[in-house]
Amino acid sequence: MRKSQPVLLIIVLLFFLSPNMGRAQPTVSANHAILMERDTGNILFEKNAYDVKPVASITKIMTAIIAIESGQMDEFATTSRRAIYTEGSSIYLEQGERMKIKDLIYGLMLRSGNDAAVSISEHIGNSVEGFVHLMNEKARWIGMNDTHFTNPHGLHSDDHYSTAYDMALLTQYAMDNEDYRKISGTQTYQAETRSYAWLNKNKLLTSMYKYCTGGKTGFTKSAGRTLITTAEKDGVELIAVTLNASDDWRDHIQMYEWGFDHHNRQAQSDNIHATTQNKKTSDRFRSNVAEQFRHMIGWY
Repeated sequence: MRKSQPVLLIIVLLFFLSPNMGRAQPTVSANHAILMERDTGNILFEKNAYDVKPVASITKIMTAIIAIESGQMDEFATTSRRAIYTEGSSIYLEQGERMKIKDLIYGLMLRSGNDAAVSISEHIGNSVEGFVHLMNEKARWIGMNDTHFTNPHGLHSDDHYSTAYDMALLTQYAMDNEDYRKISGTQTYQAETRSYAWLNKNKLLTSMYKYCTGGKTGFTKSAGRTLITTAEKDGVELIAVTLNASDDWRDHIQMYEWGFDHHNRQAQSDNIHATTQNKKTSDRFRSNVAEQFRHMIGWY
């Protein structure tokens, strides 16, 4: 029994000193996933995060940040025929309707309006094609090296693709913008020209996870369910991305719970290491002082 005590002590010490021990890495339903620390870009967890895949409506994060940075948020866009006939999710714009760009961005992010995406693109880029050029230029500037966009909404195209890693980079960049942070983290919003409010489709934000600060949902038949969310706890900000996930809400919660726990263990390990180093430094200092004192009084 006594022989086993040192072994048990070593195991206990490793458990507390190593940030990689303790809770096992998350098991996710997603085929592709990543968990990134926003401030540093450190990757805490990844699963096939560099595979090129369709990404559906999380594309709209790029559309939103370009629109925000354009400086045209208070301008009005006129809805075209092309916008109202864009398939998929909609904020039900009418042809000829004028809506402020700011309101269109809220409709884009909260309700995933494909008509809003086209209307924004035509106003800011002078055409959808012109805006898509801006999207790809921005992607290259951010460092999204495995990404190519063909539209502002994410509807399927063989040449429209990205990776979980690239989309995390995009979100990391976007979260540096206060307007984006505010819009992404808004639960409900009423546009100036609407008599009702839009509810954010991001259930993690609205009801499921109290630490969630924003994000964007997505779905197409070819991409499956895609999701980007952000979360903050105790001053630590994390970004989670999943592609083609059957249980994405649970995936994100699991990744966040593991990630925050991992970060706390890392901080504890760093503190213990720093304390140990300080003690060693202090011990050496005291030893040197004692040795000098012995020389002074002629002990040597």
